[in-house]
Amino acid sequence: MLSVSGTKILPESDVTPRLSHGDGDHERFSHFADKNKITESYVTGAPVRALCGKVWVPSRDPKKYPVCPECKEIYEGLPKGEPSGE
Repeated sequence: MLSVSGTKILPESDVTPRLSHGDGDHERFSHFADKNKITESYVTGAPVRALCGKVWVPSRDPKKYPVCPECKEIYEGLPKGEPSGE
């Protein structure tokens, strides 16, 4: 007699991680993130986290999209650095 357990093994499948969140509005904006991290991401393909929390791999020209209102609000609330060269 053959004994069979109730555990099923699902076939392997390609799983693409969901790098953004929310209702999709994040895809319609350009986002603020650390400049060095963005440059690194263009080279390595590593995801970047924007000020608003969106995680994505930069791949398009941000000048073609309006600025994310959440990123802009957070950026404007950050303390201003000292001007360089003075």
